[in-house]
Amino acid sequence: MNTTARSTARLLGAGLRALLVLSIICGVIYPLAVMGIGQGLFHHQANGSEIKADGKTVGSSLIGQRYDLPLKDGQETPEPDLKWFQPRPSNGLGTNSVNTQYQLILSGATNRAGDNEELIQWIKDAKAAVVKDNSVDGHTIKPSDVPPDAVTSSGSGLDPAISPEYADIQVNRVAKLNNLDVAQVQKLVNDHTDGRILGFIGEPRVNVLELNIALKALEAK
Repeated sequence: MNTTARSTARLLGAGLRALLVLSIICGVIYPLAVMGIGQGLFHHQANGSEIKADGKTVGSSLIGQRYDLPLKDGQETPEPDLKWFQPRPSNGLGTNSVNTQYQLILSGATNRAGDNEELIQWIKDAKAAVVKDNSVDGHTIKPSDVPPDAVTSSGSGLDPAISPEYADIQVNRVAKLNNLDVAQVQKLVNDHTDGRILGFIGEPRVNVLELNIALKALEAK
């Protein structure tokens, strides 16, 4: 074997050894280390931030869910089930045949400008619906009471939380439809209101799924 052939063989052998070592480090050791750290120190987050009720996983604290009535004949969009606290408007696309409770699988923003006529009409219609749905005998919601998150979707369209203001305007309606005392339902909202992260990041928020689980438990008592 001449010198050139020997050099080529050495380089090929070195390359194969490097490939093998890097494959083991990057493809086996590193993923296992990251998974181990995640499961050991951040078990809840690493497993999808699951929320459980009655011993079963019912969703994730990071992904919103709809609370709608079954579709009626001829309907394309289901009506909200007003017994439950309602989330922000969702803006997903497509359907998920695996999870029929929450049918959105693709998410995203409307990508419409603030002066878009269609978007403006959507917001007007949504505000009118919020006022109508949440006005009950002895408690009328005014258009000025409706917060922005009640009529606009988030950037992902899958926001799991609403503002305390949006939760508050739903209290009387939820209490009436579930034959509960208003003060009891308001306490649920207060108890499930989270403040700003570290005291200054983000806004106060209420996780709708966790709130509705607590509502179901209160109703069952």
